[in-house]
Formats: sequence, C-alpha cells, structure tokens
Amino acid sequence: MYNNKDRILLIGHGSPKKEANNIEAIGNLLHKTIHPGCRGDCVKVAYLQFVEPDLMTALRDCINGGVERVIIHPFFLSSGMHVTKDIPELINEARNLYPDVKFYYSEPLGIHEKLVEIILDRVNSIDGLKGAEIEKRSFNIISKEDDFTGIPDEQLPIIKRVIHATADFEFKRTLIFHPEAIKTGIQAIRAGKDILTDVEMVRTGINKRLLSQWGGKVICNIQNLEDDEHTNKTRAERGIEEALRGENNIGIIAIGNAPTALLKAVEILNQNASAFSLKPILLIGVPVGFVNAVESKTLLSTQRFPFITNLSRKGGTPVAVAIVNALLKMAKEEK
Repeated sequence: MYNNKDRILLIGHGSPKKEANNIEAIGNLLHKTIHPGCRGDCVKVAYLQFVEPDLMTALRDCINGGVERVIIHPFFLSSGMHVTKDIPELINEARNLYPDVKFYYSEPLGIHEKLVEIILDRVNSIDGLKGAEIEKRSFNIISKEDDFTGIPDEQLPIIKRVIHATADFEFKRTLIFHPEAIKTGIQAIRAGKDILTDVEMVRTGINKRLLSQWGGKVICNIQNLEDDEHTNKTRAERGIEEALRGENNIGIIAIGNAPTALLKAVEILNQNASAFSLKPILLIGVPVGFVNAVESKTLLSTQRFPFITNLSRKGGTPVAVAIVNALLKMAKEEK
C-alpha cells in the first residue's frame, strides 16, 4: 500500500505548552507499524499553531524528498474549522505549487469503535484500580493478541500466567508439559506437600497464602549453606541435594535460575525412581542463561517423571514463580 515514493503527514493543532506537542511519538509508532525496520523518514508531522514545522514547511520537505504521493491525516478528534477549512485550504495551495504530486486527505480520528477501547484503557488505568481487575484485563489482552487454539485446556492457565509475568508470547510455543505434570502438581498442593526452590527469589515470589491453606510451605536451603572450597558444586545444587536427601514432604521442585540445581534434581529423582514413583514429585525446571540452561532443560524434557520446562534460553525466577502460582490457583479453583 505504501512505497518509498509515499509520505504520510500527521497534522496536530499545536500548543504553547511544550509537553503537549507530542505527535512525533505517534508518527514513530505508525512508521514502525507500516514499515518495520525502515530507517527512512516516511512519516512526518506538522502543527497548525505555536510549533514548528508548520504544514507548508512539512509538505515542502516531503516534496524535496522526491515523493509522488502525500497522504495527510488530521490528528483531530472532530471535524471542526481546522479540519474542514484551514487544512484543506493549505492543501489546495500545495496542489497549485506542486502539480506533479498527488495529495490525499483522510478523515480525522472522529467517532470510531477503537476509540472506545482506548477510553476504557485510560479509565481502567486510574490509580487505585484493584490488582485483580488489572490482572483480569491483562489476561483478556493476552487472549486477544494470540491464538491459543489447540492448546489443552489444563495448560492454558499456566501458559497465560507465564506470558503475563514475562510479556513474552514465545512461551506459548516453548513450554513443555509431561502428561502427568499438572495433575501431579495440583495433587501435591492439595495434599499439603512442600515446594522446594533453588534460590531465595523463587521462594519469595510464590503465593504462600494460597499454599498455606493446604498446609504446605516453601523451602529454600541456599541461604543456610556456606561456600565450600572442597567441592565444585554450586550452592543451589547443594541446596537441592540436601533437601531431597533429607526432606520427605516435598511435592514440587521449582528451579528458575541454576542449571546445576536442575541437573542434580534430575539425577536424584532417577536414582530414587522406585520411591518417587509411589510419591511422585513435579519438577519445574526453567533456568535462564547461556551456559547449560538449554542443555539441562532438554535433558528434563526426556524424563519419565512429571515435569514442566521450556526449550529455550529464556526462563528465570518470573517463569518458575508464574508456573507455581498458576498451579496454586488451579488447586484453589478445583476445591
């Protein structure tokens, strides 16, 4: 629709108040939408009063660039005198000056259904809006912005909560679930099982109020460990190992940062496969990073015991926390 011989020109009213003259931002957004990655000057802006450039100056800049068409949009809400008289007169003057260039004049913003969505967005963003309402709106936006057709219903709350926590729709494609993962996680929560984390940040983010109604608690051993120069194991790895060797009430392991901790958890669960088959543990492994993160998650994705992971470098505390909190909410809804 648009080529390198076209220019779009947005016209604003202009104001003596400097911060009110901001349609350049709209112009930049429009340019990125219609010409992704373009470094040209395809969308220009002008003002009728108080601010440079004025309309004729902006039109002259467009023409000097060798364009064949100029599409002019009045960035106004209604068709007042500026839109119906002042701007058209200036455009007619430009037509006489530049007969070889075609000028097109669009309708103003006017009454449009999309404006209702913008108004609702502004109203709902007022300070004091309840967190639950903001969260609900966020999930509605997520549902509208991507197609979740074909994803099992039981996985949707987890995938959407991870996207909500990261603003990254890639997780819709990269998250992987063992067939028994969600059922195992919910059963563990409702049975009052504890949740073991690799680092304190993951422990802090988990909704302990929801977990406590079932009697479970969140465990993280890393704070209790000193650096040990006689071993090449990381503190996170040692924390997971000590907890799994000595704690009998763990139902979920959530690892968001340390690939070494994830590898150790996989090793221990396999070494004690017969015992854990009677009391299955859900292993959530989503470490982030460039060293062993993908490798550890790839290994986890091949296991027979229940797991949730994602096959990419991305992950981290927000992802691990989002998965656990989604399971906690699902457990509450089942109750």
